[in-house]
Amino acid sequence: MKLEEIQNPQFLKNYDQEQLKKLALEIRQFLISKLSVTGGHLGANLGVVELTLALHKIFDSPKDKFIWDVGHQAYIHKILTGRTGQFDTLRQYKGLCGFPKRIESEHDVWETGHSSTSLSAAMGMAVARDLKGTDEKVVAIIGDGALTGGMALEALNHIGHEKKDLIVVLNDNEMSIAPNVGALHSVLGRMRTAKKYNKAKDELESLIRKIPAFGGKLAATAERVKDSLKYMLVSGMFFEELGYTYLGPVDGHDLEDLEENLRYAKKTEGPVIVHVLTKKGKGYKPAEQDIIDHWHGVGPYKIESGEKIKAKQAGPSYSRLVSDTLCTLSETDERIVVITPAMILGSQLQGYAEKFPDRLFDVGIAEQHAMTMAAGLATQNMKPVLSIYSTFLQRAYDQLVHDVARQNLNVILTIDRAGLVGADGETHQGVFDIAFMRHVPNMVIAMGKDENELQHLVNTAVRYDDGPIAIRYPRGNGIGIEMDPDLEEIPIGSWEVLKEGSDAVILTFGTTIPMAMEAWEILAKQGISVRVVNARFIKPFDHEMMLEILQEGLPILTIEEAVLQGGFGSSVLEYANDHQFHSTIVDRMGIPDCFIEHGSVTKLLEEIGMTTEAVVERTKKMVSTKRKKGLYT
Repeated sequence: MKLEEIQNPQFLKNYDQEQLKKLALEIRQFLISKLSVTGGHLGANLGVVELTLALHKIFDSPKDKFIWDVGHQAYIHKILTGRTGQFDTLRQYKGLCGFPKRIESEHDVWETGHSSTSLSAAMGMAVARDLKGTDEKVVAIIGDGALTGGMALEALNHIGHEKKDLIVVLNDNEMSIAPNVGALHSVLGRMRTAKKYNKAKDELESLIRKIPAFGGKLAATAERVKDSLKYMLVSGMFFEELGYTYLGPVDGHDLEDLEENLRYAKKTEGPVIVHVLTKKGKGYKPAEQDIIDHWHGVGPYKIESGEKIKAKQAGPSYSRLVSDTLCTLSETDERIVVITPAMILGSQLQGYAEKFPDRLFDVGIAEQHAMTMAAGLATQNMKPVLSIYSTFLQRAYDQLVHDVARQNLNVILTIDRAGLVGADGETHQGVFDIAFMRHVPNMVIAMGKDENELQHLVNTAVRYDDGPIAIRYPRGNGIGIEMDPDLEEIPIGSWEVLKEGSDAVILTFGTTIPMAMEAWEILAKQGISVRVVNARFIKPFDHEMMLEILQEGLPILTIEEAVLQGGFGSSVLEYANDHQFHSTIVDRMGIPDCFIEHGSVTKLLEEIGMTTEAVVERTKKMVSTKRKKGLYT
């Protein structure tokens, strides 16, 4: 059967080992070819080809539930459930989503994009099954990196306590977005070396069953011998102590081994861990040899060489610029300590890690711990910098409020991927952080208009000593302006007038400033004079400038690549109301009250009406309304 002809995975029931191996090869070739054009999560998917085939052969989706943690590895699942023909549109506007998507297929029973959610979701589905009296199997597939997340450990604990029939497939490739860290990773490492454990355990249990029942003492002694063997062969049998039946390690590229263990797991009562060893990037040499995981999420590349095809960029990477600026500051300030939740590569902190290995801590996928660890450092007069994606900052909200802001601790947040990120879609758009940080007391929030101002804001944050401060910056590269040789300190709460004007005011910051500047030029040609203000400090306001604008009675348009509800524009409305400027016209542009799906940032902005043309038309409308009311002096 051709991949394009696959409508559902039922055909796998009749496939023998040779047919499955051939299909695995075809799938790998298909993914390598398609992703060389569209980009996507290549390494993770190449690593789970055989595992996905085995799962769909042994279980019956969609009756049986597959819950993919993070979802980076669900491409094969999509192929086997009838979506091969959509891969030309992968991660593109209105195209196939790069993560599981419930509206795409009945086989996608759980949507994700953040890690460590699968076990909790699986527990919920297992409870629902038991309450309804049905008999479907619930299978969570989670990586060794995601297992370090606190939420996953909470769910492991609860599942083991409740003894629900639930299968956890631990996809252990020793990598997430970067090499994994932590004590649990070390435990798994010891398990990887204990391939003789299950055979020896079964043989010993068989021997114990043959012991005549002439007294409990001998049986108890035999049980202790079995436990001793377990601890000798597998140091710290973590999962069995939690109440799971542990199967493995299983060769994740051996279909026969996979099928045998999955069948056993399927008929075993209670929670089961199937520990599967896979090779990330399996079948594509450049990805297999990648020890840093540059092949986790990729753009287009040349298949033969693995060379990445990159568009020419005008300026430096924003992430790299922040890292380099922190390196410069750390040379003279020994208080600076950088923390990242498994994002050394994503936030381009490799240079910092090389220069200051004792002052960078990768805590793994543990955003809550990262935030509170930063708070602990701050209590000891250190300068902790938490480098974190906007979308992942959501996971540490309580710690930000309770542990950092409430104690007014001087923690610096460098918030990567602030704003729309494009192809990763709704789970990764960094559009909520302003709204959920702006109402938190003691917070300072800023965003630079370009790479030069960003380096100065990072310097400003390190010099600031009066509480938490967040510096936002977008995904991608700067606009290519000249960089100042010396770092400067920008006064907290100060705004900057970029263009003077007397008919209206545009207040904006960061990525939307070019849009405002283009609109200014168009409006100027039409005889409309607009003041463009770089409102680089979202909180606190430049109260003096804001009050001056309100006293002039000028219409105000706010623009933000973030949610409107509770955002920067809302704060302008609040300020006008609180200062009794009830007749002031305030219009707001930003992300509407919906989740923004995947596609190019340009296409997404067009879809929600955030364009230069829209800025021009809305400004003209404000000015026209003002003039009709005779409110200009």
